[in-house]
Amino acid sequence: MIKASKYILLLVIIVSCNSKEKTTNSVDYPEKTSLTQFSPELKKSMERGKLVYDDMCITCHMNNGKGVTKAFPPLADSDYLRENQNESILGIKNGMSGEIIVNDITYNSVMTPLGLSNEEVADVMNYINNSWGNKIDNFVTSEKVSEL
Repeated sequence: MIKASKYILLLVIIVSCNSKEKTTNSVDYPEKTSLTQFSPELKKSMERGKLVYDDMCITCHMNNGKGVTKAFPPLADSDYLRENQNESILGIKNGMSGEIIVNDITYNSVMTPLGLSNEEVADVMNYINNSWGNKIDNFVTSEKVSEL
């Protein structure tokens, strides 16, 4: 019975996180600044990444990147994201499970693989790394995703 409950919970998480009923509230780019402060290549990647985020990530991590406490970790001002770029890239590409600590809060959820291409993973990482006050100086390319 407990095992069945875990599978039901996992199914609910998968369905809700990949729901097509997304909120249409969009987030302005970093601190309401214009994208002109970024290189043309990063700007284009972030624009594509925002589309991926709005389609695949927003339901769990919210339109403000703050997630849901103890359920889905924040991406905004996330110590885990800053300190674990490679693990974050791999998590987006391959999914994640198990315990992680983000901003001193323990999360033990499952993030299923989203089926994103290497370019989509790079673009959404570039968007996340430069949104909601994040200023992570790590331009991610599809080649880097492939190498990982």
